[in-house]
Amino acid sequence: MSLLLSTSSSISRKKYDVFLSFRGEDTRKSFTDHLYHALNRSGIVTFRDDPKLEAGEEIAPELFKAIQQSWCSVIIFPRPMPFLVGAWRSLRRLLNKKNDKAHKVFPIFYHVDPSDLRKQKGKVEEAFAKQEERYKEDKDKIQKWRNALTEVANISGWHLNNRHESEFIKDIVKKISAKLCQTYPVVHDELVGISLPLEELYSKINIGEDDVRIIGIYGMGGIGKTTLAKVAYAEMLPHFEGKCFLADIREVSNKHGLVYLQKQLLSQIFPDECFNFFNVHKGNDIISHRLSSKKVLVVLDYVDNIQHLKCLVGRHDWFNLGSRIIVTTRDEHLLRSYRIDDVYKPTTLNLNDALRLFNLKAFDGDTMPKYDFIELSEHVVRYANGLPLALEVLGSFLCNRDIVQWRSTIERLKEDPNKEILNTLRISFDGLEEKEKNIFLDIACFFNGEKKDLVMKVLDGCKFFLDIGIDVLIKKSLIKVSDDNQYLRMHALLQEIGRKIVEKKCVDEPGKRCRLWKERDVHHVLTKKHGKSLNKNYIQIFLFINI
Repeated sequence: MSLLLSTSSSISRKKYDVFLSFRGEDTRKSFTDHLYHALNRSGIVTFRDDPKLEAGEEIAPELFKAIQQSWCSVIIFPRPMPFLVGAWRSLRRLLNKKNDKAHKVFPIFYHVDPSDLRKQKGKVEEAFAKQEERYKEDKDKIQKWRNALTEVANISGWHLNNRHESEFIKDIVKKISAKLCQTYPVVHDELVGISLPLEELYSKINIGEDDVRIIGIYGMGGIGKTTLAKVAYAEMLPHFEGKCFLADIREVSNKHGLVYLQKQLLSQIFPDECFNFFNVHKGNDIISHRLSSKKVLVVLDYVDNIQHLKCLVGRHDWFNLGSRIIVTTRDEHLLRSYRIDDVYKPTTLNLNDALRLFNLKAFDGDTMPKYDFIELSEHVVRYANGLPLALEVLGSFLCNRDIVQWRSTIERLKEDPNKEILNTLRISFDGLEEKEKNIFLDIACFFNGEKKDLVMKVLDGCKFFLDIGIDVLIKKSLIKVSDDNQYLRMHALLQEIGRKIVEKKCVDEPGKRCRLWKERDVHHVLTKKHGKSLNKNYIQIFLFINI
């Protein structure tokens, strides 16, 4: 379930998220201190300006370096306005960084009206009058200060405006966190085809909202669900007080049980604590109690049973406001039945992205294949049909092999799919009930791309309960219905796996298989009289489809 990292350099992350700039003693131990700690508690890495670092009229190198290493600056304008030379030089430097467009500046108007700063009237005018008296011989300096103040007052920021300070700080932190999150897709150009899915996922996660959200990512095996969740998790985790990524829950649950998973969840969020309980009910009580006061980010990867959700995330009120839970699964119905807040379904890669991903793996980081390999690359990409897992596995397998070996591999794929791809995709089939398995195999062998009404008509006598059976296959991402709701479609690799399942029942004798779809096999059975054990319904289906 992965999308490939390329060798292109990514945009390096800044050392700090916020450079917090303030002047005057009035807010140092009150508002500024509270805001600084609120930002850090939310995982927003903040550098706090220190006036002691000012050296006369110059900005200390430490401050200049911190500004350079910050994504944005937050400037607190208190009342009364401090007219320190260093403060104005620092403000000018911040505004110069803003004009580079790589650095954001957000002013906070603390007990001061931004319109007073723009118009420079009242107390602000009185303060400037004193400075003009002090700097009679340098009127240009005063004018530069006036221009800087007007410029910053015109920037969209936050105005206290008689609000409660705690509420005001909470709002600032939430909005900065949301703005930071919006920058994430920019740094993922190195992930082939992931920028748009990541952007769409973030819009559903909506990290800036002060609520609890459970978001599901569903789709067929190998489509990139886990990779998408991993990238989102890695980018967002600085903005949470606790975090947990539980990988491959299906496998871990089967091996170790639900209590083990509950302990893993708690241990990742509270790493310094030891949890001793021996049943899921006690685990539920502890999780709901401990997480209700902590803003957490949780990823549950590869959930395939509703009990996983009941025992690990329970209800929304188990979590503190601002928490986000991401669930990956192949089963859409599982998400819908649990009333997940929103779902996202990744799609297969388009042709250009598929070629780039395959070439990166097959040619050791080079996005352009050698001339002799172009046609063969396109052949493999068509075979993979946009599935990231298949592109990555086959590209890795063919890397550093010669053209003869490439041709041999392509021929072999016509007979035997790659085992790693086969095992990943077959998991979904193995989890089906017997009737759904039969419907899946019928579609794989006879009906891929056929009209839904035709499938219902032909299979009506098989007592497969098609209405619910087809819905199950759709919800488990094994088939899909066309946009006009008329045709049933199955990914080419899923179809190939379905047919291989049938063929392996009896490799050497087609007459002993439960389904025949190749004309030569049907001819062999009918003319050689080896079809005694063959279900005649499937010969009729073959004849019906091919008339």
